[in-house]
Amino acid sequence: MKRLTAIGLGTLLVLGTLAASALAQGLLVTVNTDVRVPLPRPVVRPRPTPPMAYKIKQLTVNARVLDQVARVQVLQSFVNTGSRQMEVSFVFPLPYDGAIDRLTFLVDGKEYPAKLLSAKEARKIYEAHIRRNQDPALLEWIGTGMFQTSVFPVPAGAQRTVTLRYSQLLRKDHDLTDFLFPLATAKYTSAPVEKVEFKVSIESTVAIKNVYSPTHAINVKRPSSNRAVVSYTSTNQVPTTDFRLFYSVAKGKLGASLLSYRPEADEAGYFLLLASPQIKAPDAQRPKKTVVCVMDRSGSMSGQKIEQARGALKFVLNNLRQGDLFNIVAYDSEIESFRPELERYSDETRRRALGFVEGLHAGGSTNIHAALTTALGMLEDSSRPNFVIFLTDGLPTAGETNESKIVAAAQQSNRVRARLISFGVGYDVNSRLLDRLSRANFGKSQYVRPNEDIEQQVSQVYDKISSPVMTDLAVKFEFDQLKVEQGDPVQQMYPKQFTDLFEGEQLVIVGRYKKAGVAKVRISGRVAGAEQKFDFPVTLVEKSNDQSYAFVEKIWAMRRIGEIIDELDLKGANQELIKELVALSTKHGVLTPYTSFLADEDADLGELAAGNGSGVRKAGELLQRLDEAEGIAGFAQREAKQQLLRAHMAFSPQLSAGGQLGVMLRDIDKDADVVVDAVQVVDDKVFYKRGKVWYSFDVVKQGTEKLAGKAKVIVRFSNEYFELVGKSSPATLKALARQQAGEEMMIEAAGEVYHVK
Repeated sequence: MKRLTAIGLGTLLVLGTLAASALAQGLLVTVNTDVRVPLPRPVVRPRPTPPMAYKIKQLTVNARVLDQVARVQVLQSFVNTGSRQMEVSFVFPLPYDGAIDRLTFLVDGKEYPAKLLSAKEARKIYEAHIRRNQDPALLEWIGTGMFQTSVFPVPAGAQRTVTLRYSQLLRKDHDLTDFLFPLATAKYTSAPVEKVEFKVSIESTVAIKNVYSPTHAINVKRPSSNRAVVSYTSTNQVPTTDFRLFYSVAKGKLGASLLSYRPEADEAGYFLLLASPQIKAPDAQRPKKTVVCVMDRSGSMSGQKIEQARGALKFVLNNLRQGDLFNIVAYDSEIESFRPELERYSDETRRRALGFVEGLHAGGSTNIHAALTTALGMLEDSSRPNFVIFLTDGLPTAGETNESKIVAAAQQSNRVRARLISFGVGYDVNSRLLDRLSRANFGKSQYVRPNEDIEQQVSQVYDKISSPVMTDLAVKFEFDQLKVEQGDPVQQMYPKQFTDLFEGEQLVIVGRYKKAGVAKVRISGRVAGAEQKFDFPVTLVEKSNDQSYAFVEKIWAMRRIGEIIDELDLKGANQELIKELVALSTKHGVLTPYTSFLADEDADLGELAAGNGSGVRKAGELLQRLDEAEGIAGFAQREAKQQLLRAHMAFSPQLSAGGQLGVMLRDIDKDADVVVDAVQVVDDKVFYKRGKVWYSFDVVKQGTEKLAGKAKVIVRFSNEYFELVGKSSPATLKALARQQAGEEMMIEAAGEVYHVK
């Protein structure tokens, strides 16, 4: 009988709960060698070609989802990078919660039969590989049955294209349909994947409302109210996180959906609320709005900057609509307006405004105070949406230059709750001033690096705000039988300030709740100038049975950390907030410029877990860098803070230069992301490396020294090791699968602490 030795991973689309992602991957096995062949790993540095290995060249997924039924085609091209022919079989485990009803497997267009193996038979294959190769990577697939195909050859240097076709019923939780794609399988490849692309076409007999991914930055197109097309593309990367997609359908002008997660019944839970307006026909009447563009034309804007800024203004002017009011305020040391008052949009006024823009040239100082008070002073009608698009590349150098007085004057001039959207261009801008202005005037800040296109940045933002559907938003949770003395059971909602809902945009709110059960979410605001309210029934879970929605807590933590940094930035030091920042960063593995010491292998884990001691002192010292309002560090700090405040997906692990998984950290002195591999995040678990030992946060918070002598020592790949595997959670299995030779791991499983050597 020929020996089966796993050498790499293929890919299978899995639809279901998050737990299924660890149990329904594909892999390649070779049947013609007795040589130990561990799973391939991505290697950045060149190395000699091994006798048996392969790389994934391309992965393409096309799926059509019609009323909860998915019909899927997965196409994967891989190349034998070794020096010997491989005789391989493609196998993949089944989702634990259901079977694929029809599956076709082809290699270069030739169909191969596949047979179903039980979970017991499949585990034998996995364990045989793990024991033989001393490679734990397949641990995350233990516990499910699998399909296995017949053998086919792959000559040295040859490329093979594998195609899977199947259909499956998607899981639905309340009103959200759940679509899961194990993209992370592609991390088992000897080189980065040249191209990953997929398209999911969603069709429904009822209007599609929310389309949301907590894992990837997807592109969503909405051709009609009953159809959505989701796409994602990456090149020359090693995917490390599975792709997950939710969508909901509903009738009416507004759709809302809620996911809740409560890991401990005696602690407050976490929720994520999605709200989306209906998709209007192209010829539908849009609400009338007012837009004032405030453009810096000081001397520092000369050259390419002024050209791009003119292009941005032209884009806005060319995308105004009948009934809109507008104006342009250009400033250096002096203030010049296109018109003394707001102008009604028409083809004639548009052409004249384009001529005004063409005549703008850079020169002079920067009078931000006068420019903003002039622009805001023009706005008088609070019944319509008002937007001020403010662009600057420098510091206030003319007129009033005091930061606090500029903010106070702008706030006083804003009598209509206008939304101030600030664009900071380049590293010389006073980023703290822009954040303060935006926060005080119901808007947001956007930062444009020196090598980025101003026109592109402004046009992307204007595309989102060009069609407001509901303004002056308010979101409230209502519970039956709630006593006044119990207080508000819903707290710490982020973003703190959400004012408008735009066509084609989705509102993503996270928060915490103390009271579980059935509730009602009431979303109110102004629609076409009239007050309207929409009610949606929701259920807040009493206790979560698994980690399917653990990403909700992670996204909340990221936004809360951003909010803490914003408070410290704009209001000054606060020891309680610094302590909370350290505690949240440690628990969730969210590294900021002020908690970068978490990756220091000399930092005391006990003090970090307690959120006090040296960690808080060190964070306080690093937070003093918020005093830097301009320059590269000032720019990078505020841009990084804004990313946390706007986070709508849980961060994913990244690969370091050596191919080790780690966590992203922003180097504010270089304005660049770096990967630190002394911290790892695996689903809802965080691990810290000290020496050669990885400690899970579950162990850290109990005290590593206290548990060191009490932990049960397990030798890798022993019988006791596989007994531990049998009672571990999917996240723990994934963590064990990442353990490298020479490393040790301290983990908690089934209420006990284990030291895996």
